[in-house]
Amino acid sequence: MREMVTVRERITVRERGDDREEMERRGDENQKGRERVLVLILFSRLATGIARGYYCRYFYTWPPRFLPHGILFATWPRKSGPRQEFSNPENSDGGRRYPRHYFRQQVGNKVLSIACCIFYSHCGNRAVMREKSFERKNSNWFSLFSWKKEETATWLASFLHMHELKDRVCSSWFAPVGSASDYPFLSKWVIYGELACNGSCAGPSDEISPIYSLWATFIGLYIANYVVERSTGLWARWALTHPVSVKEYEMLKKKQLKPDFLDMVPWYSGTSADLFKTTFDLLVSVTLFVGRFDMRMMQAAMSKVEQGAQKGDLLYDHFSEKEEIWFDFMADTGDGGNSSYAVARLLAQPSLPVNNSEIAHSLPRGNFLLIGGDLAYPNPSEFTYQRRLFCPFEYALQPPPWYKPEQIAVCKPEVPPGIAELKQYDGPQCFIIPGNHDWFDGLHTFMRYICHKSWLGGWLLPQRKSYFALQLPKGWWVFGVDQALHGDIDVFQFKFFSELTKSKARASSRASQVGENDSVIIMSHEPNWLLDWYWNDVSGKNLSHLIRDYLKGRCKLRLAGDLHHYMRHSSVQSDKPVYVQHLLVNGCGGAFLHPTHIFSNFNEFYGTPYESKAAYPSFDDSSRIALGNILKFRKKNWQFDFIGGIIYFVLVFSLFPQCNLDHILQSDSFFGHLKSFFVTVWHAFEFVVGHSYVSSAGAMLLLLTAFSFVPSKVSWKKRAIIGILHVSAHLTAALILMLLLELGIETCIRHGLLATSGYHTLYEWYRSVENEHFPDPTGLRARIEHWTLGLYPACIKYLMSAFDVPEVMAVTRSNICKKGLVSLSRGGSIIYYASVFLYFWVFSTPVVSLVFGSYLYICINWLHIHFDEAFSSLRIANYKAFTRFHLTQEGNLEVFTLAVDKVPKEWELDPNWEAELKQPPQLSHVRKYPSKWVASSQQQDPVNTVRIVDHFVIERTKTNTADSETN
Repeated sequence: MREMVTVRERITVRERGDDREEMERRGDENQKGRERVLVLILFSRLATGIARGYYCRYFYTWPPRFLPHGILFATWPRKSGPRQEFSNPENSDGGRRYPRHYFRQQVGNKVLSIACCIFYSHCGNRAVMREKSFERKNSNWFSLFSWKKEETATWLASFLHMHELKDRVCSSWFAPVGSASDYPFLSKWVIYGELACNGSCAGPSDEISPIYSLWATFIGLYIANYVVERSTGLWARWALTHPVSVKEYEMLKKKQLKPDFLDMVPWYSGTSADLFKTTFDLLVSVTLFVGRFDMRMMQAAMSKVEQGAQKGDLLYDHFSEKEEIWFDFMADTGDGGNSSYAVARLLAQPSLPVNNSEIAHSLPRGNFLLIGGDLAYPNPSEFTYQRRLFCPFEYALQPPPWYKPEQIAVCKPEVPPGIAELKQYDGPQCFIIPGNHDWFDGLHTFMRYICHKSWLGGWLLPQRKSYFALQLPKGWWVFGVDQALHGDIDVFQFKFFSELTKSKARASSRASQVGENDSVIIMSHEPNWLLDWYWNDVSGKNLSHLIRDYLKGRCKLRLAGDLHHYMRHSSVQSDKPVYVQHLLVNGCGGAFLHPTHIFSNFNEFYGTPYESKAAYPSFDDSSRIALGNILKFRKKNWQFDFIGGIIYFVLVFSLFPQCNLDHILQSDSFFGHLKSFFVTVWHAFEFVVGHSYVSSAGAMLLLLTAFSFVPSKVSWKKRAIIGILHVSAHLTAALILMLLLELGIETCIRHGLLATSGYHTLYEWYRSVENEHFPDPTGLRARIEHWTLGLYPACIKYLMSAFDVPEVMAVTRSNICKKGLVSLSRGGSIIYYASVFLYFWVFSTPVVSLVFGSYLYICINWLHIHFDEAFSSLRIANYKAFTRFHLTQEGNLEVFTLAVDKVPKEWELDPNWEAELKQPPQLSHVRKYPSKWVASSQQQDPVNTVRIVDHFVIERTKTNTADSETN
């Protein structure tokens, strides 16, 4: 027989390394356990025989007529020894062990049964039988302890006679409490006792003994506790009580291990502290630091840019001697954990086998990675950087074992031991520029975690400042610029990059210099060619000056993020000068998706015509995705209900209650009802505008907010029209919901469903049911009320009134309609409006989400505004991409954009990754399987679903030869 052990036993056996000895020990313990159960069964039978009459028989087996005597069974040991457990004889093949919790339940049943038998065998029915036992309702169960001071001596005297004390206990505690005919409902759920008639009773009597109720209560509480435990810890208890093999345990462990990824940022959450902090940091950065303090100026002062760039500080040329090189670009990561890890997993693979429409490619991992900013959302902090940025990248490619995240990199680059300089290191590296979200705290977190740390997962971080220049082979360069919150480079960056681009004839004797036939890639965070077109603005004047007047056509490619989609525009042949050949934006690194269709009309930059070459997702798909604002806004942004419901209640606060609704309910036809309904809505609107204070103030505040919410690119007149229409839709919906709620309450009142007997209708119903089904024959409730100084019934009474919100609303509404609002006290007014708010909030939250989602859909698809607001609400984790570059030996730059349409939501431990851990230690980039998690479904794993969505080649600049492009 295959050896099988429980999870807990298996772990112990493996730790001790002696399986056979442990199994024998467990067999001895199981044998002792069987002996204890047999003793328990025998003892329970003995107690049953000793008890007077047949009392114990009726609760020893539960229920008495359906279970056999002795519910537990024991199996004698077989040859396998420790494998034997308590089991059902019907399943005597040992295939399934009797669960321990069933054993404990039956033991508890037996113990309570035996206790009841012993106690009642001493007492019997010692109380004097009365013709009307119902008269004992006002007696006290605890009369044993209810003596006066002058009776102390008498009680002490009786204490000396134990038989008198025994009679007192039995008559007070275990006396019959009435006849079944007196309490017919009670008798349906208790067990009858038997008279102490020395076994001569023919059957059970109709006397009800409290010991049975006590026993039934204990059993009920035990069963309830058992059900709760089973429902909350079913899986854990099953794993601890069922046998599994070692192989099954390993599979179970892998299945239970899941990555702890954060969800996409809820941008429309009304309760998110991160969003409030983001708003505060942005206000502080814009109002206090912009124009007053700039971290880039501090970096320039520290590196002495005015004296020229220093190698390893701002300029890196350790890739320049390679024959060919691969590198990657991504931007806008650090939002949802699933999407960020999906991209990081693709970047970490040693190679990616991908296919396009023509040929198959195997694209090796990049020698270095470029990240175009916005590293963590919604704001830069220790938590967001650790959980949203470093965690996914460390899962994708682990840092070296000697790396300690808490340590600060004093002297960068901190290359692995045994490597003298950065040029000798063959592992992947990473260079990052900050985005606008990284600047919300003045670049503090970016400097701490990027410029003063050595590793982002398994990617080495050599850079020391927020901007840099990389010299690549074959005359190619990468300029990584820091635009801060200005959307432009500062004067010190301009000086650094302009010095690099001067002709060698004018430059000093510097080896690293951009040649006249070299090619430059400029990586910035914001794609100002699209944003300037959208906002009708001109930004980045210093950067434009650098490109047009210093690079003079040597800028082959502009890379940017910020917009969370992929788009590429290429210059069209014309008589206009071409300052940049290709404009590429790829912000699909992990953040929510942005639309592409609103940028479909872009066609000019720096006076040069451009045409769209690729868009991901496509324009049609982007337009269809926007429809989700109508259908999914509330599902994606349920926390928005907290704000939306309050706004709607403020809009109609002054209109409660509506007392004159007869004209609506008494109409003869449907159209008459409808006409009267909307006439009343119009009158309510007039009241809000002309007489209300709270509602009119709320409407004006909402109008100003809606006006400010419209993008500034729209003219003032159109902004006013859009804002008024938006607020009108919300106000109309709120007025309709208010009137519907009032009509519902009025209808219930007229049909006698509400406001029939005051505020405590629910409590009075409860007392009537309690007196009928749960009588108090001994006056216990009166004594509890006395002991608690009246708190016992008062708390229940007012708690029930608090939960009976419709009754409170109806009774208060009727009082206001009869006597006016002035008849209510301040506390009564608060209770009434709080009750109305609870119901109105529930009714209004779906409507406010529907109205606002429809507004966003109309704006994004019809008016082409709110591209950020309309897609951040959808929190789409799919459509993720990055761009891989191949600088060939001929000096041409081949560009592949790789995308995953659907991001997995379920991950599991990669068995190949785990198997490599058992091999000799090595750096993660050397492993064949560097990533810890794979998708639970292989068909959804990014490595298997990645595809090429764009591919083009930028040829090397040749003397007197025009640049060309191969698509």
